[in-house]
Amino acid sequence: QVQLVESGGGLVQAGGSLRLSCSGRLFGIMGWHHQAPGKQRELVATITAVGSTNYADSVKGRFTISRDNAKSTVYLQMNSLKPEDTGVYYCNRFPTPDYWGQGTQVTVSS
Repeated sequence: QVQLVESGGGLVQAGGSLRLSCSGRLFGIMGWHHQAPGKQRELVATITAVGSTNYADSVKGRFTISRDNAKSTVYLQMNSLKPEDTGVYYCNRFPTPDYWGQGTQVTVSS
């Protein structure tokens, strides 16, 4: 049962930018998660229904999470990308995730 669809990933050079989108059924608090190759999925950013945000230290100042409830979409603006940002990005309900989507692949070359 697919409820969230991520998109916007791609290949970018270090220092570049990408904007990820997550469309579907949104919940009160939504989060973006990053799964680097061979590692566990980690939470990088959250946003409440009214727009309050929190970020992992690793992305603070570089990534911005936002949402458009009318469009049922959550975004992740990723700037100053680093090779360690490479991986699959997923969005989901926070703190208790619902079904996971397929994610979107981000590859940052050095």
